[in-house]
Amino acid sequence: MTPSDTTLFADGTLLESTPVPIPASSYSMAKRSMPTEDYERFAAVQLYQLTYMSDGLRIKAYIALPPAQEQKLPAIVFNAGGTGERGALSNATALATVGLYASWGYVAIASQYRGRGGSEGTEEWGAGDINDAMNVLTLLQSFHYVDANRIGLIGGSRGGMMALQMLTRTNVFKAAITFGAPTLFTHLADDSYILVTARKFFPETRNLPAELEKRSAALWANKFCKTTPLLVLHGSGDRRVDADHAYHLGLALQKTLHPYKLIVYDNADHVLAGRRDESNRDMRDWVDLYVKNRAPLPKIGPHGA
Repeated sequence: MTPSDTTLFADGTLLESTPVPIPASSYSMAKRSMPTEDYERFAAVQLYQLTYMSDGLRIKAYIALPPAQEQKLPAIVFNAGGTGERGALSNATALATVGLYASWGYVAIASQYRGRGGSEGTEEWGAGDINDAMNVLTLLQSFHYVDANRIGLIGGSRGGMMALQMLTRTNVFKAAITFGAPTLFTHLADDSYILVTARKFFPETRNLPAELEKRSAALWANKFCKTTPLLVLHGSGDRRVDADHAYHLGLALQKTLHPYKLIVYDNADHVLAGRRDESNRDMRDWVDLYVKNRAPLPKIGPHGA
């Protein structure tokens, strides 16, 4: 197949699927940290690297399949954070994220996004990469073993910012979770870590205020799909994205009457280390409730005594 042949394929078309060998060290670490039953499910997960189409580009992804034998399985789209090759998913980090979610009984998929992890194109940050994440959703929905009525969304850091942007584009997700997500770029100091990082990927001919607003979900939370309950997680010790971002988003969600829950963990950093087991339980409870078990939406607005 020549590069020009890719124009014949629609967004979300699967081009290649390759099994991923799991390093023994990954299993050893998991066995030491997990209860026996959890580890057995984790060790039974199958991990694959995929290539799919997005905006005419060949984009890499990982998918993890659970050991469950249901005919139609619930699923999770995971948006990873990070930038450049250092931030791209590896076999080990894919196993630790989508592999973990698969051990909970979900088909879990994650795009590498354009310009990194072997994907074609130039890396973007809250622009064309959103299309890559939306098109990995399209790919996920095409698999016969996925229950299209039970799909959730999880995003960390930059991936959390992207997840919030996705909630303005689709009503597919039955629940969403963000952790360590930046939500208000317009109020940041010029030398703040997350703003300096993001601006490296803005278009050269940019309208800076408009670019910042596009990535500031706390300003447009009223545009989120109202049928997607949102769990917002953050570490109080996050030095990359201040916990204020979670509070700004929480306040916006409260004002717009969006179904949500906000948790700020003490002694937790940007990736919730320090409260990893606790935050994983909270995440699993959220997706199990609203995605796997299709619980009705919570009451919103003033009610009760």
